[in-house]
Amino acid sequence: MKKPYSVLWTDVAENDLIGIIDYIAEEDPGAALKIMDKIRRRTNSLFNLPERGRIVRELSEQGISGYHELIVSPWRIIYKIEDNKVLVLSVLDSRRNVEDILLRRLIQIRC
Repeated sequence: MKKPYSVLWTDVAENDLIGIIDYIAEEDPGAALKIMDKIRRRTNSLFNLPERGRIVRELSEQGISGYHELIVSPWRIIYKIEDNKVLVLSVLDSRRNVEDILLRRLIQIRC
């Protein structure tokens, strides 16, 4: 039996989630808590089969591979699998230009 993966959140992903939840909580604190719980449950479920997320199309088209995503509409949870870890990298609103956001972040990381 395959050993479960550890699901770890980066600071950037944590900040993304906090921003989303804070924004929603201004109008509806109850909905914000439900959304946070839903996003956390979906990402924590990656411990068992992280490959089930689809490849991030915008990055793949730029020749950047190895990034997966889960959809919790309208948010996209971007993650990377490394060894026995799932690194949650970003939680992005799919209604925004996700390609620009991701490329900007990757360029900042590489510098």
